[in-house]
Amino acid sequence: MSIWARISEFLTTTPANVLSGALSGLIEAVRTALAGDPQLCRRVAFSIAMIALSAKMAKADGVVTQDEVRAFRQIFIVPPDQTRNVARLFDLAKQDIAGFEAYAERLAGLCGDGRPNCAMLEDILDGLFHIAAADGVVHEREVGFLRRISEIFEIGEERFAAILSRHAVSGEADPWRVLGLELGAPFEEVRAQYRRMAAENHPDRLIARGVPEEFLAIANRRLAAINAAYEAIERTTRAGGRPA
Repeated sequence: MSIWARISEFLTTTPANVLSGALSGLIEAVRTALAGDPQLCRRVAFSIAMIALSAKMAKADGVVTQDEVRAFRQIFIVPPDQTRNVARLFDLAKQDIAGFEAYAERLAGLCGDGRPNCAMLEDILDGLFHIAAADGVVHEREVGFLRRISEIFEIGEERFAAILSRHAVSGEADPWRVLGLELGAPFEEVRAQYRRMAAENHPDRLIARGVPEEFLAIANRRLAAINAAYEAIERTTRAGGRPA
């Protein structure tokens, strides 16, 4: 049974008073029902909380655009027969009285004590950045929203800057920052860093750390940005040029 089918099952069986005004009630229902299957519980709770943050992210600049809705659908690969249920979750999240910090804390909690080194949290931040950039610009309020999320996730400023650069929408992304390297680092270091990042961000690695298969669009976009950054630096090096 797919993640979306399980979420649909919880939507139809969770009492209306539990869902009313607080999507967090659904997350708690999931944790209770799936206590005997930690991996499945993690994947379903991840999905629901991610939808909640996405809905709040889409409203961070004061308006939900069609581009942002389309970006949401690109990240969440949803079967046609489950679209209505996902839309219902999205609407519940928009109406939810809980602030986005509460959902960020819940997602961070899925990592236990390993929050600072939990790669899954960067996966989530990547998805939110994709939605924020969907209308062609990452607004100041959205950057503030995302920075606050990164603080809750205990993602350092350098990593946040690298993620921001991957999602640059005005001009080209800084390839050095995308790879988390100092400008002009030796090419041997560039190659080693690229190989490490490519391995860490392979879709199979994301699945292994608890990201549902339905969210692998995040991994594909990140790998594309990492590949483009490496290729840009490699071209400059082969041409004998100096980093700009």
